[in-house]
Amino acid sequence: MNSGTLGKAYASGEVIVRQGEQGDCMYVVQAGEVEVIQQKDGKEVRLASLGRGDIFGEMALFEKEVRSATVRAVGNARVLTLDKRTFLRRVHEDPSLAYRILQTMSHRIRNLNAELFRVKSASQ
Repeated sequence: MNSGTLGKAYASGEVIVRQGEQGDCMYVVQAGEVEVIQQKDGKEVRLASLGRGDIFGEMALFEKEVRSATVRAVGNARVLTLDKRTFLRRVHEDPSLAYRILQTMSHRIRNLNAELFRVKSASQ
C-alpha cells in the first residue's frame, strides 16, 4: 500500500478499535476489509464485514459511550480516522456526508430491528 496516502495501514488480524474502550472518532475503510465482532458470553460473534467506503465507529461522534464492538483487519486494510472536529468540517464542506452517515445508521437500526424480531419470534 502506498505510504503517501491518508489513513493507516493495518495487517491482517490487527485490532483497529476494541470493544469496551472509550471512543472519540469514526473510521472509513479506504482499502481492504475489516470485520466487526462482539464478545458475548466469552465467545466472539461476527456482526459484519465492511469494505471500501464503509464506515464504523460513527456513534462515538454523537455519544460518550464505550465501543460496542471490536473491529479488526481481515487481510491488509487501510483505514482513515475522522475525529469530531474533522467530521464537522467535512460536513460543512459536503453536507451530503451527513446524509450518508444517517443513511448508514438507519440501515443498521433496521437490520437490528429485524434481528430482534427474528429472535423474539423464534423464542415464542
